[in-house]
Amino acid sequence: MLASAAAAAGVAALLPGRLKPKPTPRLLKRLATASSSASTPPSPRSGGAGVEAEADTTPLFLRPAAHPVAAASLAAFRRRAAELVPDSAPHLHRHLRWLLADAAARDAGADPALLRAPLGDLESLWLRHVRDRRPFQYVVGNEHWRDLVVAVREGVLIPRPETEAVVDMVAKVQGFEAGWWADLGTGSGAIAVAVARMLGPEGRVFATDVSEVAIDVARLNVQRYGMQDKVEIRHGSWFEPLEDLKGKLMGVISNPPYIPTEDLPGLQPEVGWHEPKLALDGGKDGLEHLLHLCEGLSSVLKPGGFFVFETNGNKQSEFLVDFIQTKWDSSFRDVEAVLDFADIKRFVTGYRR
Repeated sequence: MLASAAAAAGVAALLPGRLKPKPTPRLLKRLATASSSASTPPSPRSGGAGVEAEADTTPLFLRPAAHPVAAASLAAFRRRAAELVPDSAPHLHRHLRWLLADAAARDAGADPALLRAPLGDLESLWLRHVRDRRPFQYVVGNEHWRDLVVAVREGVLIPRPETEAVVDMVAKVQGFEAGWWADLGTGSGAIAVAVARMLGPEGRVFATDVSEVAIDVARLNVQRYGMQDKVEIRHGSWFEPLEDLKGKLMGVISNPPYIPTEDLPGLQPEVGWHEPKLALDGGKDGLEHLLHLCEGLSSVLKPGGFFVFETNGNKQSEFLVDFIQTKWDSSFRDVEAVLDFADIKRFVTGYRR
């Protein structure tokens, strides 16, 4: 599967030393400038990878098995598909096995095999994966994330392994089970569903996204896991759909766009060519949306409320910790950068006083 490509591609430009810098006059001046620009919600950026028109946008693994194919024809397809795999990419042989496993309603060795798409469609899907480097998750329509199988499609960011850690952080907050939580920029809804499955009877998750495609996919995942009574999906930008929840939230979670605009052309093709720019582009320094989130925190969190943001790595995390501590020391406590499994400062967390 695709391994944290967006994060890995952006980190190369943001790997300073591990020592936390102290605020300087230059930093304080930048904080003031950032504060004024972050008070207005950033406009979604157009262009880049988008949603490609398809005859059927239903994820492959959720389509009905309605296409019988003779075993000989399926074996011939398997041989043709394997011949397209270059020597430099042996992992594609695993992808081929996984594609056939997701496409077949029963043992692919049965005769006839019963598939979820015509054989010609599978051939087209495989060609786009090998030739055009379309992410495998978009080919089969899902990503295995924590203990979930999350439906995804073009126009929605593929959930990354390191993001799983935010769910563990939520679980460590005292009394989290009964709280109301916001997942801002929910995308596929993976975080919202994972958190909702841990909540008690009174707990709720309010998941927002500006993308209509993301809203549709998030709703699908919420329904697939029976979380309709726990997760409320709201369409809109960041805090805008949460006006009725000001001062009521136990926690705010967000994995926003954080790749600097100038770094987008250097992303791996699987990411830069296919995943939505809306979910990647964080503006000039990658901080545009993160700063806006920082600005809105105090208005929605109740006293003692928790927040966690994912960032592009060390430099962004260290800057945001200084930003929050310098501007809102009286509003937040225990603000810190948290390491991911690669020992990169991937997250910023803290509590409302």
